[in-house]
Amino acid sequence: MFEKKDDFINKFVFKEETKNFECLDKQLRLIFLELPKFKKALSELNTLTDKWIYFLKEANRLDSIPENLGEVSEIEKALNIANIINMTVEELDIVERRAIAMQDERGRIIYAKEQGKLNQTIALVMRLLKKLFGEIPETISSQIKDLLLSDLENLTEEILDFNSLEDLESWLEER
Repeated sequence: MFEKKDDFINKFVFKEETKNFECLDKQLRLIFLELPKFKKALSELNTLTDKWIYFLKEANRLDSIPENLGEVSEIEKALNIANIINMTVEELDIVERRAIAMQDERGRIIYAKEQGKLNQTIALVMRLLKKLFGEIPETISSQIKDLLLSDLENLTEEILDFNSLEDLESWLEER
């Protein structure tokens, strides 16, 4: 773009066309990066900017991240994205299906853990109630089994304040 300039990075701020005053803030600017002018070899990369420019210029030729680029974890993430962009539709579909399957499996594990905690809490509440009041009617038992985990946890704190099954029934009616 700028043939008469050797710099591979050129920064421009916005200026008013006729009066030549700066518009907005210097943070809002255009930066032109001319990759063909960047000639540094992998061994010459010292700054973060050098490493990113090298990556941008060479990404389509990289199968893996060279050691000195690996110091910047974001560059590895960028290479993974670049590799995904170069995939065929079929390959992208396979990657997406694998990601969905992994997410589903994580969800099943979380659900199983929550279900296990829920079942343990129900069993604890039922044992406490049976110890306090003897046999618990099925209507009350089924109401307790339908409670959310947070309500069951609250119930475990309230149980010792109950003097009768009627107190428990009143508490359940408030839910």
